[in-house]
Amino acid sequence: MILSSILIIVGFASLIFGANWLVNGASGLAKKYNIPDLVIGLTVVAFGTSAPELVVNSVASVDGLSDIVLANIIGSNNFNLFLILGIAGLVYPITVQSSTAWREIPISLIITILLFCLANDFFIYPNSEISRLDGIILLLSFLCFLYYIFKQMKTEVIEAIPYVQKSNIKIWSLIILGFSGLIIGGKLVVDNSIGIATELGISQKIIGLTIIAAGTSLPELITSLVAAFKKNSDIAIGNVIGSNIFNVLLILGISSLIKPIEYNQIFNQEFAILIGGTVFLIIAMFTGKKKKLDRWEAFILLSFYLIYTTYLVSKEL
Repeated sequence: MILSSILIIVGFASLIFGANWLVNGASGLAKKYNIPDLVIGLTVVAFGTSAPELVVNSVASVDGLSDIVLANIIGSNNFNLFLILGIAGLVYPITVQSSTAWREIPISLIITILLFCLANDFFIYPNSEISRLDGIILLLSFLCFLYYIFKQMKTEVIEAIPYVQKSNIKIWSLIILGFSGLIIGGKLVVDNSIGIATELGISQKIIGLTIIAAGTSLPELITSLVAAFKKNSDIAIGNVIGSNIFNVLLILGISSLIKPIEYNQIFNQEFAILIGGTVFLIIAMFTGKKKKLDRWEAFILLSFYLIYTTYLVSKEL
């Protein structure tokens, strides 16, 4: 188990470095062809932060590990919402823009409810699953969300993405290294997580909701914490909400196209917590200091996550 744990850590490191290399290489390639910073930001950079979840889910989908696929996404979203916002809000109270409070957070709630309805379609189909048709619905919704973000960003002043001229050899080396790091990292994380789950006699669901979800959310955790220490609230909360939307629409959309995802009703409890947490965040925006996540509200989010995760793990052991 010690070796498996070390290999999981190596896998997460490979995922993070791989995503970073791929973003740098792809950004350099895009710049060479004079693609606007706005488009690069919406595609290449956004993909980079979601790459760990995407690769882990793709590997799990190919292997038919539906519980890992679902647990990674729902667990990552709960980790983002409760733990990352909880810690960031304790570091510095998060002031939220009106557009985020009125639009992006409610959109995140609507998308979560949409996924819940697509997963619990046993009253329409004999088997509960997130089918390829559901995946197409999620991906079409993702394109609509991208269009919405594109329209939003066109009205704002966009800072140029820092860029240092790179040779073709360096660009393609970064892209190849990035893809290799992602593939190797994803395989290491999935295979060794399954090994630990088997050895400890715990379910894939718990491993996915805890270890895998936390590991694939490390980029979001680092980004939001750095933003909180710099008192940059927009990045701290925008990073979390954007990631949660990407995870559901893009990552699960692609995962279900690779292979339909068998849905286990035990995930309804996790959905209830994610929906409840998002509703709490919306209420927090309009109580106390309006459009601000105060420290006491952040403390509630963090405390709930730690208590609930402890309960989940202790129930399995």
